[in-house]
Amino acid sequence: MRAKLPYIRYLGASAVWTTPVYKQVGLVNGNSCGYHGYWPDYANPNDTALDPKFGTGAELTGLINDLKAGGQKYIMDMVVNHAGYGARIASQQPGWFHGNCSGDEIVCPLAGLPDFRQEDSAVATYLTNLSKSWAATYAVDGIRMDTVKHVPNSYWQNSWVPGVLATRPNTFLLGEAFLSGSASQLKPFLDAGFDSTFNFPLRQALVDGVGKAGSLDRVAASMSDTLGTLGLDRTLLQVNLLDNHDVPRFVNEPGSGVAEGEIRARYQNALGLLMTLPGIPQLYYGNELGMYGGSDPDNRRDMPTWAWTDSGRNAAQANFVAGGGTPKTTYDLTKKLIGIRTANAALWKGNYAELWRPNGGQNVYAFYRGSGANRFVVVVNTSGSSAAVNLDLAGNSGISAADKSALTNGTVFNDLLAEGAPASATVTAGKLPVTLGAGKMGIYRAGAAGTGGGGTAVPVTFQVTASTYFGQDVYLLGDRSELGAWNTASALALTPSNCSGSTCTWKTTVSLPPSAALQFKFVKKPGDSGTSVTWESGSNRTYTVPASSTGTVNGGSWRP
Repeated sequence: MRAKLPYIRYLGASAVWTTPVYKQVGLVNGNSCGYHGYWPDYANPNDTALDPKFGTGAELTGLINDLKAGGQKYIMDMVVNHAGYGARIASQQPGWFHGNCSGDEIVCPLAGLPDFRQEDSAVATYLTNLSKSWAATYAVDGIRMDTVKHVPNSYWQNSWVPGVLATRPNTFLLGEAFLSGSASQLKPFLDAGFDSTFNFPLRQALVDGVGKAGSLDRVAASMSDTLGTLGLDRTLLQVNLLDNHDVPRFVNEPGSGVAEGEIRARYQNALGLLMTLPGIPQLYYGNELGMYGGSDPDNRRDMPTWAWTDSGRNAAQANFVAGGGTPKTTYDLTKKLIGIRTANAALWKGNYAELWRPNGGQNVYAFYRGSGANRFVVVVNTSGSSAAVNLDLAGNSGISAADKSALTNGTVFNDLLAEGAPASATVTAGKLPVTLGAGKMGIYRAGAAGTGGGGTAVPVTFQVTASTYFGQDVYLLGDRSELGAWNTASALALTPSNCSGSTCTWKTTVSLPPSAALQFKFVKKPGDSGTSVTWESGSNRTYTVPASSTGTVNGGSWRP
């Protein structure tokens, strides 16, 4: 795993969640063992031994240190609902477990696994101390807790959450409650102290509305339900997913009879929504490749060996295209989407406002995301024909007054995916007209307004080649309001591409008044904070915007 971290960093993931690493039970009925990590061989007293198939404690510490050195986080997986079949603790403390029953998710064994009695204070203390030991021994940044709906909420609230946070403050607590109905089913776990849960209701809506080519009303309604039930702050921390180790992979959901190219198109639109809707996107290994996999255990197959290198991925893609597949690789799109999200605060902490849903018409869904001067409109068209929508910005009650005042007539939105027709759209009479081809998606970022004096804003692309550490991004800052007016908090994020190691080509397109004279510089700062800014050296760069058409500023290499 440590050897594969360069692959994960190159993709752009900011955290790694591993399957449980503690000691597992051996063969069950002489046939198989729990390689997945969810059948722990707990013992009394606490035993924090790692399963030997993963390695040693020193090697786990090494993995965590490697992640932190690259600016990434480590999420440890735990389970306290049950022990593994035949676990040592089951024979040592038989009174600590519920008896056989059915119909009650909390007191009845899950799949016959020994089910702990968390309502017993001795059991609660044992389990909480076990988790505290792991949190004290290893510098975890977060804990993914398995099967939280099968445990009394009072245990989470009164024992486990305060115990873990007292041991390792600020740990991100993520609960797995496999509930796909509505956000109201997830709220009790957040109220009990978890920071986040997996947004299975949204996942089901994406499967139905995108994977199975249903109505995008399902996705819009699920997002509205989540925000209405949890509020924006909690919604931003929900973990959104397309699939995981418990469900069929998303590309299997359309079923038989759907052409390969159509499956990929649907999947890539789902990835686009995963990266732009409010919440934290989770990629299950292989999601970046569009891996197939049916129900357990087929959804847990090994990563293909060709996946680890550019040459391997390119060769596999060439074979795929030769067989009639789409030319755009899922891997490249995933990397691009992660880069867009990372470089734009609106997509990871911004407000949300619904702009369009099908309502029986063409299958188009559009929404707004905004954070400060970083503003986006995302549109997806999953219908079988081109669609044109006129999105009301000025009249939308979900968009703040400050954003509305900034999105004046003439404001140009540029499609960072360049899939729209055309690749930009301009606010006219308070509305944004967007045309998308069949099965296409557009991620439009707002630039500047027109001059208001009869001139038309000119799109200018700024580019620089720079090296960064993980979590650091390159920004554009200049002497005009469109360029942040030298305010580092308002700097414009650039999007990385064509990366080689830590060095990338960083670009952004800004709409500026024709013939305007500019002074600007490129700066570096962490993607989640404006408090640590690195300015490039030398005098201000200068540029004069063309009178019409488009402009390009090739800044060459970063000036150290």
